Order: sequence, then C-alpha cells, then structure tokens
Amino acid sequence: MPQPRRFVLIDRDGTINVEKHYLSDPDQLQLIDGVGPALRRLGHAGYGIAIITNQSGIARGYFNLERLEQIHDRLKAMLAAEGVAIDGIYICPHGPDDDCDCRKPLPGMADQAMQDHGFDPKLSTVIGDKEVDVELGQAIGATTFLVRTGHGETYAATSKADHVVADLPAAVNIILGEV
Repeated sequence: MPQPRRFVLIDRDGTINVEKHYLSDPDQLQLIDGVGPALRRLGHAGYGIAIITNQSGIARGYFNLERLEQIHDRLKAMLAAEGVAIDGIYICPHGPDDDCDCRKPLPGMADQAMQDHGFDPKLSTVIGDKEVDVELGQAIGATTFLVRTGHGETYAATSKADHVVADLPAAVNIILGEV
C-alpha cells in the first residue's frame, strides 16, 4: 500500500510573502527571500503544499474576493516561476467577531484541505508567523513551526510551536531532515 502523501499547510502573509498591512494590491506582493527554492524542494520531495490564510480584509471592506483572487493568481504565478506548484489556497474571509469555523486557529480551512486532498493531519506540518497558526496545527495534531518573519518575532519567546525558526527555508530544512 502506498504511503499517504504528506502535506505542509502554510500561512501566507509574513510566512510566504512579505507582510503588508492588509495586502490588497497584487503589485505589492513580494516573496520572502528563499521561499521559492524552499517550496520547490518540498514539492520535489513529494510533499503537498496548501496555503491557509485568514483574510479579514474582506469582511472589513478593504478589498473583495475578486481582488483577493487577483492577488492569489499573482502569487501562484510568482511561485510557478520558481518551479513551485501549490495544491490549494484556502481562505477565511470572515472577521474576528464573525461566528465561523474557518478562521484560524479553528480548523475549518485545514479540514477542507484534508477533505480535498485526503492527507493525514498527524503526518502534516503547519508553518506560520502567528500563534494562531501554531494553535491550528496543534488542533489537528500536526507538527508546528513558528517563523520569525512577519509577526513571528512577537510570538517567538512564548510560542508553543514544536519549532521556532528564522524563516520558511529554515523550516523546510528541518522537515526534509537537512539540518
């Protein structure tokens, strides 16, 4: 029987791309140094890659779903230019006071990714720059990484993550056993 595919669920802002306060312009999208090659290595190693991102800017009226789709189209194109294929992008468009089950740290987006791709959360990894990413990973039984990029430095000293690392490439090195 083949081994189930392992997945890495990755936060977007501050983890994959440079943190911008409510990024609403595709032209402002900028990958964090080293992210493209790191994600390409994950893909070549057989890992699935899904982006999971709270996007309360929609609920707050800063941008709409069409604009978010433009941002994600640009992100996918930037990553594709680096040889990276993304298996899915999962969003929560709700605000912090909305009663939804998808806003991190709740597991709605991860549950949807698991349903779509059939992976075992206990064999998966969650990487993000906020403690809500870590809490989501813990809720589904995944290995967790807090990166110090984006907002990560704010949480680094008190994080309950399995690993606190400099950035996404450093997390990939550990995932792939290259430390």
